[in-house]
Amino acid sequence: MRSFVGVLGLALLLIVLRDAFETIILPRRVKRLFGLTSLFYRSFWRLWRIMSAPLTGAARENALSWFGPLSLLVLLALWALSIVVAFGTLHWAAGSALVLQGHSAGFLDDLYFSGTSFFTLGLGDVVPKVPFAKFLTVTEAGLGFAFLAIIIGYLPVIYQAFSRREIAISMLDARAGSPPSAGELLRRSQVTSDPGALAALLAEWERWSAELLESHLSYPVLAYFRSQHGNQSWLAALTTMLDSSALIQVVAGGPCARQAELTFAMARHAVVDLAQVFSAPRPETLGERLSDAGMAELLDRLEPTGMTLRDARDLERFSELRLLYEPYVAALSQYLALPLPAWTRRGDRPDNWQGAPWKTYTRGQAPPDHFEPAP
Repeated sequence: MRSFVGVLGLALLLIVLRDAFETIILPRRVKRLFGLTSLFYRSFWRLWRIMSAPLTGAARENALSWFGPLSLLVLLALWALSIVVAFGTLHWAAGSALVLQGHSAGFLDDLYFSGTSFFTLGLGDVVPKVPFAKFLTVTEAGLGFAFLAIIIGYLPVIYQAFSRREIAISMLDARAGSPPSAGELLRRSQVTSDPGALAALLAEWERWSAELLESHLSYPVLAYFRSQHGNQSWLAALTTMLDSSALIQVVAGGPCARQAELTFAMARHAVVDLAQVFSAPRPETLGERLSDAGMAELLDRLEPTGMTLRDARDLERFSELRLLYEPYVAALSQYLALPLPAWTRRGDRPDNWQGAPWKTYTRGQAPPDHFEPAP
């Protein structure tokens, strides 16, 4: 019986160490062997979404925003607990060879000793008395020290990647509206007066898409970290750039169209690989994000910029480009509960940068004595 439990403890230890190594140290591949981390996130995220389902609006978005940081802390705690339990079972399988005062060692004493060894407490009230138990103690103490050191370095990497992602999303606010849309981005880009500015913007977002792919493949938990504003998200920003790049390829020419091809290729690569990473289910039906009436409205808004479809072949090519990425962004949207942006701006809501907590007042007027919420 003790030998069987010892084998189970050793198997648990090896599984947890391999899973932690692949998650933290080894850059993640698009396809990988089944692991505890994947099972944890799929199960925990499904449960979290069910628990958040009764909420609506800002309350639901706020609840979902807790999942990313909280799941990261819970995962680290589960790893630590699993290692402690694994070494505790190994000590028990070895015969609970511990020196105690007043009574013989049992399984709970093995777990207690394992915990003090892993967190390197060094209390001295329980000590090993045979060479194998001493070997297990030294090994666990070394693993505990290395585990805590890696975690200390792991968390800053996560939040630095999150910060770099969010900086670009915040800058998109004044360029494409809140929430962003391809029509608004192109309308505000002043293509006719400065076409090079749009090409430069697309080049920046090509690099952003590449960084997003690299960081979210290596650390998929970042996909669950939501933006500071409920009407912004990394998926909405990425979809906006795909929409814009697809449209520019068929309505513009020159360097801008070439850069749109490059940005489109990188952004599509990102959404396809991320959809595979999360095993996002393929949508049974693909909803129409751009109806005929919406297309007419989009072209009408872009008419002052000189962007227009020349003939039916352009319209067909535009439809083909959209089919290359829309199924994947729809799958990610459904899985992550992140809404996709519209093609054109909806309503008269101001951009996020235009909101303020204070009531607007004219020069010379006394400041208000109360706060008003930002629109």
